[in-house]
Amino acid sequence: MTDVLISASELAEFIAKEPCVIIDTRNPDAYAAGHLPNAVNVHEIFTYLATSTPEGMHELKTKFADAFGKAGLSGKETAVIYEQSMNSGFGQSCRGYYLLTMLGYPKVKVVHGGYDAWAAAGLPTTTAVPSPKSASFSIVPEAGDILIDAKTMLAAVGKHGIALLDVRDIDEWIGESSSPYGKDFCPRKGRIPGAVWLEWYRMMKPTAEGPRFKSKNEILAECATVGITQSTPVYLYCFKGARASNTFLALKNAGVKDVRMYFGSWNEWSRDPSLPIEEGLPIEAKLTEKAA
Repeated sequence: MTDVLISASELAEFIAKEPCVIIDTRNPDAYAAGHLPNAVNVHEIFTYLATSTPEGMHELKTKFADAFGKAGLSGKETAVIYEQSMNSGFGQSCRGYYLLTMLGYPKVKVVHGGYDAWAAAGLPTTTAVPSPKSASFSIVPEAGDILIDAKTMLAAVGKHGIALLDVRDIDEWIGESSSPYGKDFCPRKGRIPGAVWLEWYRMMKPTAEGPRFKSKNEILAECATVGITQSTPVYLYCFKGARASNTFLALKNAGVKDVRMYFGSWNEWSRDPSLPIEEGLPIEAKLTEKAA
């Protein structure tokens, strides 16, 4: 696969040669204070909470096909997405990449290092707000296979050979907090039973310029610690599909062939009392399994 990540200096050259639509996923205040020239602000890429009922999945697709069309994406342009920096927006630019890929958009780039990298390179920023020309955005239905629902996730619980990968922060994984929005934002704390855990930050490493994604082999080494190889089917989840999108991009770049996401994630799963969860410390759950 061609690398989805593009550095600030590569992007400066790229936009001079290729038709692009640049999408800023940050909150409107950050956007108003300064953004890349011609960037369109679509903060809902980050804020929208999806559910995995058929109606919810249909709404997710039509909502973002409409938003991306209004931003000017017709299929001919490269969609270029950015956030503030790779570790400050919970993976929001990668969530944009995931949504576009799930809708079947052919050309997507994520700015590696985000707005901070662009500004640090001394490249031009502006407060001028563009008026994009709306385009007709078409959905490719089969591309939606990377989006899975709660039923599919439930069917994979306890199934040998599929890795259910939780990438949330440590306090969520150990069942101390239900979300990044507060410990009791959701009614239940814990994990999807049988999930393995790689905190999303582990896909990146610190550099002098700020966090950047690890190399392909470094990411595969991280995956190996929880038994994931390039041929393991991986079903990702986090709280609402943003941090998991950061991991989605990392795994796809590292050549993991079958990566899908339960986009409703913990926000949806924890609110349905009929869905099983594992509570308490993960180590206790593992000890109980062994005893059983």
